[in-house]
Amino acid sequence: MRFVLDEDQRDFAAALQSLLAGSDPVRAARAWAEGDHAPGLDLWKRLADLGVLSLATEATPVEVAIAFEALGRHAVPGPWIESAAYLPVALGRAVEGVATVALPPHVPHALDADVADEVYVGSALITEVGEQLTSVDPTRRLFRVAGAAGDGPVDLDGPAREAFDLAVLATAAELLGAGERVLADAVTYVKQRKQFGRQIGSYQAIKHALADVRIALDFARPLVHGAALGEVDVSAAKVACGDAAYLASRTGLQVHGAIGYTQEFDLSLWLTRIRALVTAWGTPDFHRARLLASLVEPAGPARSVETGAR
Repeated sequence: MRFVLDEDQRDFAAALQSLLAGSDPVRAARAWAEGDHAPGLDLWKRLADLGVLSLATEATPVEVAIAFEALGRHAVPGPWIESAAYLPVALGRAVEGVATVALPPHVPHALDADVADEVYVGSALITEVGEQLTSVDPTRRLFRVAGAAGDGPVDLDGPAREAFDLAVLATAAELLGAGERVLADAVTYVKQRKQFGRQIGSYQAIKHALADVRIALDFARPLVHGAALGEVDVSAAKVACGDAAYLASRTGLQVHGAIGYTQEFDLSLWLTRIRALVTAWGTPDFHRARLLASLVEPAGPARSVETGAR
């Protein structure tokens, strides 16, 4: 398998990077966590104008992966996986505005239902939104919704499976982007921070820890590309990206020391986002079981898999 972006895809990636780099998504994420959606919605509109909401219906999973890696790298807030990956495929049309979905047990609560123009349980539009719940990531505002309380298995068949798999791919790509951002910030920090008259990045233990993160991310990236091309099981990409991004978050926190724990430090945005996304759209246990089943059982109709969502 050889994965090389074509010219149009490189131009799209560059346009995304340019837009996000000049839009202060960190400020938008912090405001979103406090309930001020204006900066985030302004960024939402700009990304929608660039075509991010229509990628699932008018482009390929490769463009979806490109977009979500960029969203993860910049900690962009909002229900992007729901609006730009799952719902367009599940509904058979691009979503206009902000939309969100609950899909129990893998997505038991609706993300940002208070700001969404449309809220779904599966493919069913609902109007009743319940209480807000606490999330490990303050920018991910979770809400109970009517009809999403069940804990039974989900039938991942037909369009529902295709939509779910694209959402899983988007989650994996976002984890990859977040992990890359944490690693980049950690490398920058260890080149600046001095201890006993030396840059802490000169110590072998820190070099090895950061190298382990680099290797983990480099091994996860081909799985995302392979899943986007349909040559690798998307669950493998989700597990690998979750593990790599979580390693990046732990290592990034360690090398930053006490400052990494503070909410005021921007690193916290990526640490909490990674922690939340690791179990979003299927826990690691679910995806490992799903991957194992695909390896040991003959190919056939999609199966219902029951798992406990965390």
